[in-house]
Parts: sequence; structure tokens; C-alpha cells
Amino acid sequence: MIASAASIKTENNNKRNGPVVVEMEHLRKSFGNNHVLRDVNLVIHKGETIVVLGQSGTGKSVLIKCIVGLDDFDDGRLVILGQNISELNGKELFDLRKKIGFLFQSGALYDSLTVRENLEFPLRRQVHSIPKETINSLVKEALQHVGLSETINEKPSELSGGMRKRLGLARTLILKPEIMLYDEPTTGLDPITSKEISKLILETQKKYDTSSVIITHDIDCAKRTANRIIVLKDGICAAEGSYADLRNSKDAWIRSFFE
Repeated sequence: MIASAASIKTENNNKRNGPVVVEMEHLRKSFGNNHVLRDVNLVIHKGETIVVLGQSGTGKSVLIKCIVGLDDFDDGRLVILGQNISELNGKELFDLRKKIGFLFQSGALYDSLTVRENLEFPLRRQVHSIPKETINSLVKEALQHVGLSETINEKPSELSGGMRKRLGLARTLILKPEIMLYDEPTTGLDPITSKEISKLILETQKKYDTSSVIITHDIDCAKRTANRIIVLKDGICAAEGSYADLRNSKDAWIRSFFE
């Protein structure tokens, strides 16, 4: 059963008092002459959910790709779970990535594999000599969490859009990551399903005590999930605060996101 958004958010109001899990200082990233991230400074605490808003092309997805190491940043300092990314070798970066879950906008599911096989894939790839009984237990737990136990032998192509999103989340959670990154988790979904996904994100935060970064254009999702909202503009964090803070901002451009 998915808990109400209000009850979970009430429990998470003081997350910023927890330990730091992500720390960015003067982060910069360019693609040729396109300076996407110019000077981003951001601190994320354990158990906190950060929503990142901004117009298309402002570097929201680039930001989370830097966190997981899919994109190299050009300058600045990025510390994840106490490790300075710039100082890690290949194996150390690989091991750190195991602690970070990334839910791609498309889901990035393997349509040729069953639901079970999609969930088994990251376990077999990243965990050596894991017993079959353990794999079965983790698959069952992940599917129960997202309400998809009955789909275990189906193919992703047989699932609805909302079910595919939930399956993508289950596959990401199966390695028990400490940090979750969501790239447009409600894109392409109807309002009811979007609401269900937002609630599931909150339930995931509560159950696994994950720290989360959500990239979205869905203001309802932001309102339901965010402990704190960051607005990117011109490659910097132009505004930061709660939903209510930014909704009532004196800056008309900031308020325009919530109208």
C-alpha cells in the first residue's frame, strides 16, 4: 500500500539536518561553446529529495549525469558519499556507481528479456557469485515494492507506460542504492498514473532512506515529492527553497514555473 504524500513529506521536513551525501562546488560543464553548467553549487543531505526545475536545455539532465559519472565535468569539485569523483580510478568509480540508482526517462528496459530477467541483469552484472535463492528473493521484493509481482514472466512490451516506469524503478532499486536519480519520471503518463509514480517515489524514499534528485517539468510531481526545489538558469542555481517559497517568490520568472 502506498502511503500518502502528505504523511511521508511531514516525516522528511528535517532531512537537511542529516549527513551530506552530495556536495558540488563551482561545477562547470561545456559542450564546445555551449556552457551548460557555469557555476553550480549544491549540497544534498541523506534522505532528502531535491527537485531540479528549469527550461529545456538548462543542464538538468547533465547535472545528474555528472553525479553518476556518465558525463565528466570540466571544473569544480564533486564529492559523492564522501568520495571526491576527480580522485577515483576506474574501479573505484564503478564501485561508487553501484550505490547510485538512475531511472532513465525511457526506462532503458530490455524488451527481449522478461520482467524477471530485466531485474536479474544488474545483479548478475554487478554482484559476483550471488546465490540463485538470493536473486529470487531480491527480484520478489523489488516487484512487490512497485506492485508488479504478477508481471514477472511478461515482457516490457506487454506492460503499460506506468507499469514500465515502475519496472524501471524496481530494476534500479534491486541493488539497494543510497542515492536515486530520476530523469523525468512522470513524462508521458496520464495525471492519475503520474500521481501514483510520485507517491511511489516518496514511499521508496521512506522505505530505503534514499537521497533523491528528480529532474522534472511536472510541477505536481515537484509539489508532492520535493523537500527542496532548485531552479537552474544560465548554468547556475538561480533559486532554491520549498515549493511554497518559490511559488510565492517576488521574482516573476521563478513564479512562472508554478502558474
